[in-house]
Amino acid sequence: MKVRQLSAVLAASVLTLGLAACGDSAKDGATDSGSTGSSGGKSVKIGIKFDQPGLGLKVGSDYKGFDVDVAKYVAKELGDSDITWVQSPSAQRETLLSTGQVDMIFATYSITDKRKEQVSFAGPYFIAGQDLLVRADDSSITGPDSLTGKKLCSVTGSTSAQKVKDKYPGVQLQEFGTYSECVAALVSKGVDALTTDNTILAGYASQDQYKGKLKVVGKTFSEERYGVGIKKGDTALCEKINTALKKMVDSGDWQKAVNDNLGPAGFKVDTSVNPPKPDPCS
Repeated sequence: MKVRQLSAVLAASVLTLGLAACGDSAKDGATDSGSTGSSGGKSVKIGIKFDQPGLGLKVGSDYKGFDVDVAKYVAKELGDSDITWVQSPSAQRETLLSTGQVDMIFATYSITDKRKEQVSFAGPYFIAGQDLLVRADDSSITGPDSLTGKKLCSVTGSTSAQKVKDKYPGVQLQEFGTYSECVAALVSKGVDALTTDNTILAGYASQDQYKGKLKVVGKTFSEERYGVGIKKGDTALCEKINTALKKMVDSGDWQKAVNDNLGPAGFKVDTSVNPPKPDPCS
C-alpha cells in the first residue's frame, strides 16, 4: 500500500513539474514573439508623429504619410509584420528610445551630433530644409531675416526652435507641444509665422481647412537630414535598416511614397540631395 502511495505521489510531482515547465516555455515564447529591434521579431513598436499631414498623421485608426510608408517598408524588410504605432513628440523621442518604449522612430527626426550622444541613427532617408509658414495675405515675412519683432512659433525640442534661438535673437519665439497648435495659433493671428521643415509646412498648407489661408515662404535656411532613430549603439539594426532603405530607393518605392504623400501639396523635392545615401553605421 505504501509503495503504491509513494508511486502516486511521485507521478503527481512529475506531472506538476511538467506542467510548470510547459507554462514557463509558453511565457518565454510569448515574450520572444513580441521582441523587436535587432532581433527582427514579428512585432515592432515604431514611433511616428500623429499630427503631421503628408508625413505622419493619425486618421481614425489609420496612419498615413511618407514617414509611415517608409517605416512600413523597413519593418517588412526586417520581418516585422505587426506594427504598434507610438506617438513621438519631438521633445520625447530620445526618452522613448532609451527606455525601450519604441524600437525605431520615423518622425522627421533630424540627425544631429547632439542627438547622436543619446541615440543612434540609420539613414538618412530624406533631406528637407527649414522654412516658414505664414498667412496667405502676409507679405511682410519673406525669410528669416524679416522676422525681427515678429511672433514665431515652433515645437519644444525641435531643431527648428533651437536654430531660431541661435541665429535670430530678435524673434519672439513661442514653443508649443505640437505643430498643430502652432498652425491654429497662426490662423487665429496669435503668432505671425511657424517654422519647421518645408515638408511639414507644405503638408499643413495643403489641408482642406487651410487651403488659401496659408503659404510656405519658400526660402529654406537649413538642411534637415531625416534619420531612423534607434537605441544607442545598435549597429546591427542600423545596417539592416540601411539595407532596407537602399532597396526601397532602388525599387522605386521611395519615389512612389514621395509622390503619393508630398506631391498633393505641390512640394518640390530637392533632387540634388534626394534620395540621400545612408551614413555609415557607428
